[in-house]
Amino acid sequence: MSLLLAVTLTLLLQLPSLLQGFTIGPSQRAPSTRLNSNFQDLAKSITGSFNSLPKTASKLTPSNIKPALEDIREAMVKADVNLQVVDSLLSGVSKKCVGQEIVGEVTGSQYFVKIMYDELTTMMGGTKDDTENTASPAQRISYKKDGVTTLVMAGLQGAGKTTFCAKLAKYLTVNEVDYDAVEAMEEEERKSTLSTRLPKSQRKVLIAACDVYRPAAREQLVLMANKAGVQVYEEADAEKGDAVKIASAAAEFAEKNGYDTLIVDTAGRQVVDENLMKELRDINKALSPDEILLVVDSMTGQAAASVTAAFDAAVGITGAILTKTDGDSRGGAAVSINGVSGRPIKFMGTGEKVDDITPFFPKRMASRILGMGDIVSLVEKASAEVSDAEAEAMAKKMEEGSFDFDDFLSQSKMVSKMGSFAGVAKMIPGMGGQIDDKMLRKAEVRLKKSEAMINSMTKKEKSKPKLLLTDKTARSRLDRIAKGSGNEYMDAVNFMSEFQKMKTMMSRMQKQMGGEGTMEAMGTGDTEAMAGAVGNRSMRRAAKKNKKSGRGGGGGFG
Repeated sequence: MSLLLAVTLTLLLQLPSLLQGFTIGPSQRAPSTRLNSNFQDLAKSITGSFNSLPKTASKLTPSNIKPALEDIREAMVKADVNLQVVDSLLSGVSKKCVGQEIVGEVTGSQYFVKIMYDELTTMMGGTKDDTENTASPAQRISYKKDGVTTLVMAGLQGAGKTTFCAKLAKYLTVNEVDYDAVEAMEEEERKSTLSTRLPKSQRKVLIAACDVYRPAAREQLVLMANKAGVQVYEEADAEKGDAVKIASAAAEFAEKNGYDTLIVDTAGRQVVDENLMKELRDINKALSPDEILLVVDSMTGQAAASVTAAFDAAVGITGAILTKTDGDSRGGAAVSINGVSGRPIKFMGTGEKVDDITPFFPKRMASRILGMGDIVSLVEKASAEVSDAEAEAMAKKMEEGSFDFDDFLSQSKMVSKMGSFAGVAKMIPGMGGQIDDKMLRKAEVRLKKSEAMINSMTKKEKSKPKLLLTDKTARSRLDRIAKGSGNEYMDAVNFMSEFQKMKTMMSRMQKQMGGEGTMEAMGTGDTEAMAGAVGNRSMRRAAKKNKKSGRGGGGGFG
């Protein structure tokens, strides 16, 4: 919990432009930009549909859930989700909702969101028994107990297959979880340990360059593999060779040289054709691979599901890999692939760097689509950059109001290592839709100014913010700091005001995350508990309308 709180509040402090006019709830609208990509628009539309759910009804009926179902259907069709998948999903939601009695403090919205969450998880290949920190058996790689495990990679040109071979190789070498060791752990320890801190299998991986048609593809593979620290098996004049013979030679080389995993990069085509399928079938016949993984481009929407089904019918794939999920796609591919083809998504590509890969977790994806963010992934990113003890200490300083300017700088560096501000913010419930390009550019400029001003402070001023906030010498100090950092006096005043708003943000973040119950759920990564709370924000506000809300004031300097 402390890790989540520290990261969240630091992120908000680093994006000062967000603090002005920051509002809470699914009704917030932000300009549509490339930052609102993939699942952002879909999440905003779906969470907005919850407003039409019954606020006082004692039972869910076909008539009182119909507006929400219609809104969600429209949102999913716009997001390029396969129509049959949409209808199947909503039919399942409707059947489980209708007749559900609303008792106690639980509202119709909570019931609806929880059922929607379960159905989405199932549609994307997950099960109720899945945990938040480990991939479900369907999403895992099937390894041989002895010998070399062979993974054949297939896909159309432009899907990112060759690049992903290197990404997957590094992931299996460094981050792949050792599920045999995990099974040996005590149940409580197994469920409470982040996936980034579970035992690793540290596979020894070899990549085989079997695209005999495009020399540039082989060069790209070698370049990316070098970045990943993985060896590539290639043959001179490969364009004159035979892909099946090269793959067989690579398998023999891997066996003789102690490799336990072979990734075979096959040729891509611009379209699905018989020559491509025949070559894949011949390679599969020669190698008897443990996995045949199809790499698909998320930018193609529901067409990715059709491609997956076509490849599965022709060569019998075992799973899909979804690339470019950081781009401008609308989310249709992730929701559609398993529903159309019956094959699970096993990994996702989240960027251009060799480390930009993550296993596919249906529960986490369902959480993102329902506007609940992706708290588990956020905490995992943070855990790679800061220890639990450091996070605990920082969260305590924030709560006590002793967070100083030295802390600001150290936390800035930590969050920056986690990725882009926008990418991290989208994992926080309700935050992603409030960030656009203009906001981000302003935030980056102001952050540089803020860092320059901190570097112009004395040691005493850095450790005692009150000297610059309430002390009688604050004005002269700020004037000196502004001049010393090349800024205007009002820049310093504005920074102090933003810094002072930390206490206000603490109060608002508690409301943003749904109160104590949801904060506890987030701290443990329990998205099932969150499903009954976050989606019910508007209902909860309506039920408490007659109560006085504690919206803290951000009385900053000036």
